[in-house]
Amino acid sequence: MLTRAVETYLAVRRAVGFELRCEGSFLKNFAAFSEARQQRHISAKTAIEWAGLAQAVPQRARRLGIIIRFARYLRAEDKRHEVPPAVFGAERPPRRTPYILTAEQIRQLIKAALRVRPRLARATYSTLFSLLACTGLRVSEATRLRLDDITPDGLVIRRTKFRKSRLVPLQETAQAALERYLQQRRPYVPFDDHVFVSLRRKPLSLSSVDGTFHKAVKRIGLPPGPGGVRPTPHSLRHTFTVRALETCPDGRDAVTKHMLALSTYLGHSKVAHTYWYLEAVPELMRDIADRAEEFAMGRRT
Repeated sequence: MLTRAVETYLAVRRAVGFELRCEGSFLKNFAAFSEARQQRHISAKTAIEWAGLAQAVPQRARRLGIIIRFARYLRAEDKRHEVPPAVFGAERPPRRTPYILTAEQIRQLIKAALRVRPRLARATYSTLFSLLACTGLRVSEATRLRLDDITPDGLVIRRTKFRKSRLVPLQETAQAALERYLQQRRPYVPFDDHVFVSLRRKPLSLSSVDGTFHKAVKRIGLPPGPGGVRPTPHSLRHTFTVRALETCPDGRDAVTKHMLALSTYLGHSKVAHTYWYLEAVPELMRDIADRAEEFAMGRRT
């Protein structure tokens, strides 16, 4: 019975865009574990026992979190299913404070990329870092870009992290810089349609981007951020988001529309992921506190 329930559950969630590769494997394993004990419904005790088979506590928390979601789904129609308590703690650790770059630091990073050798790598990484900074793309979205994804209206980001596609507008200066890079790249790799390619004439890998970014960070001497957090290529996306939030207009309705538009632009699955920046970035928290004080003192409507 639980095995059939797992198949139905996975089919429903995959139909709305979730891949659930690891979760599917875990759920099938749990169903077999339960049915070997002649259990036709989810037992909290059995779920905790199964999750506890993992060696590390974070792994146990993740396994149990998967069963908790599954149990809630089944319990909506059959109260005999038990929802286990999260005895191993939070399934995911708190997100670390993002590293926010200044405009000058971004310029220095791009200049450092211009010192990479040989010439094609120099053009590739300086253009990639510039594109990430001015669009807020995920690194994986940028490295998967194809030539056909560059349109007069902007970049077409196809079926990304949450199987959503979206259009990211480009300023004229960004379009011109991208075209200059492509003019250098096309003769070198004429038969691959990926925008960003390596010296091996293959699509640029995430590990190569990380390695080059960290070399650039070391070259310009960027210090660690609060809590010892260090900059990564994803910091360019974090920085773009924060700068966009800083331009948010006043007024409840305007704020709501701005956040929803930004969340859609970034490809977030939930607008809450965009609101997270408000509490994660000290500068934005100070802005909120200042505006709240002005409102309380009657200086803002």
